[in-house]
Amino acid sequence: MKGAMIAISVLALTAIVILAYLHFHSRREAAGPVVHVENGFEFTAHGPYKIVAPLFGASAERVWGEGWNPRFLYPSPERDTFGEVFTVAHSHLKSVWVNTALDLETGHVQYVYVIPDAQAVLIDIHLQEKDPSATDVKVVYHRTALNPSFNAHVTKLGNDDRNMGNEWQTSIDGFLRGNANQ
Repeated sequence: MKGAMIAISVLALTAIVILAYLHFHSRREAAGPVVHVENGFEFTAHGPYKIVAPLFGASAERVWGEGWNPRFLYPSPERDTFGEVFTVAHSHLKSVWVNTALDLETGHVQYVYVIPDAQAVLIDIHLQEKDPSATDVKVVYHRTALNPSFNAHVTKLGNDDRNMGNEWQTSIDGFLRGNANQ
């Protein structure tokens, strides 16, 4: 167990170093300042915490996240775990994601992803049992452009982030309703 935790920690540290390299390499090539935006949303998922919380793992998100299809690099076989690494296609671009927190006991889930030369994003999710049949969810996005030419796009995405609560709630609640009798 201790060896596995060391391996995961080394993997997470390696991913952070790679992300930092990509970030600083992109900034050196960029002419001018880049933007950083922070926006978030909150909602209540209408399901018990023990059912809702695992839905924020990248693999489990497939059941409610329309179009969400991560390609896992680690672990293999795929499963939601701290330190998971996967890629996601964005039209002609690809992002590299690392899970940096997956603590379902405390309700903290966090991801960092980078689209090289475009943006670095930290997504911080906090979950809390509201009552036995409902879970409060708070999501904050921290987006940084890696190139000034992406400033407007990152700003727009940041503005869009704050409006995602209803979409996430509707999707999660729809999944929960559809599986209530199973």
